[in-house]
Amino acid sequence: MSDTSPALRDRELGAVIVGTGFGILTHLRALRGAGIKAIALVGRNPEKTRERAAKVGVEHALTDLAEALELPGVDLVTIATPPHTHCEIALAAIAAGKHVLCEKPFARDTAEAQLMLDAADAAGVIHMLGTEFRFATSQALGTRAVREGHIGEPRLVNFTMNVPVLADPDGEVPDWWSAGRDGGGWLGAYASHIIDQIRATLGEFEGVSASLTTVSERDWTVEDSYTIHFRMKSGASGVLQSTAAAWGMPVLVAKLYGSKGTLSIEGENVTLASKAGIEQLDVPEDLVTSAPEPPPAEFMKTTYDHLHAAGFDLGPYTKLCELMRDRILGKETSNDPAPATFEDGLAGQKVLDAIRLSNAEGRWVEIK
Repeated sequence: MSDTSPALRDRELGAVIVGTGFGILTHLRALRGAGIKAIALVGRNPEKTRERAAKVGVEHALTDLAEALELPGVDLVTIATPPHTHCEIALAAIAAGKHVLCEKPFARDTAEAQLMLDAADAAGVIHMLGTEFRFATSQALGTRAVREGHIGEPRLVNFTMNVPVLADPDGEVPDWWSAGRDGGGWLGAYASHIIDQIRATLGEFEGVSASLTTVSERDWTVEDSYTIHFRMKSGASGVLQSTAAAWGMPVLVAKLYGSKGTLSIEGENVTLASKAGIEQLDVPEDLVTSAPEPPPAEFMKTTYDHLHAAGFDLGPYTKLCELMRDRILGKETSNDPAPATFEDGLAGQKVLDAIRLSNAEGRWVEIK
């Protein structure tokens, strides 16, 4: 769908943002950072949509996606809504010939994910998934180090993250987080990022065995914590464990153990341990992102909003938007880090569905 004529390769692209939460906190700022004009904001609540569009200087505030898609100058649509709404929105945007950037978790289930991928491929549009942390410096550096063989053959993996986001039952988070049937739970909200990171680093999953748990006093029928044992098609195996419901200091650490060394990712620090000792890996210039930039304080209302208060996601998300911009315009782009596409969204959705099935049936589930 891209016009690759030289005269048009530097034109300004226009976007429709669907979603007034994360769409304002991060999508809008990343698009503008990439030189893409936000033409319209689409939301469910007319008053909230008008108010937020006016505050951030977006001309059109709409509740009708079809109306937004007909506006002149719209090249792409970004989707920052609950996962159970992604399929309908993406299919409408694709049918209108627009390129699409869709948030994670990608869909409600594998069937919807397949529909979205098939439609995007058939239409020939550029499609990407909002797993922006592929471009976060520490994750990109770790992925590159493993792929370059610094730990030898990857054998064992451990990802642990404990944060008190849901420990207070009164802390407000999006409704879809509490609805497993809508792609929610802590599995959808957070593990979708880690599954993508592991796939980007080690390839495809072979199977999983999972236990999904509720630790907090929230009246939820979906998990706020998980323990997942997995095996990759490469032969590497590992454990993902996380809770969003435990009081105390946050814990965030990833360990990848290989035949020649161990890679550790703790915050922004990436270290390599081997027979030669322990060294902190230098960051190549191409993996540096802009400094974190907090969103406007007036939009920091809920516990969910405050998850993004430091603005750590803006730099990586801007890089993702820059890459999408260049591919729409037909420019040559790097594939290291490689952006996630709808194909990755489908692959990740298969893993999420297998995890939920494993928990429900208490067994190991192979991933086809």
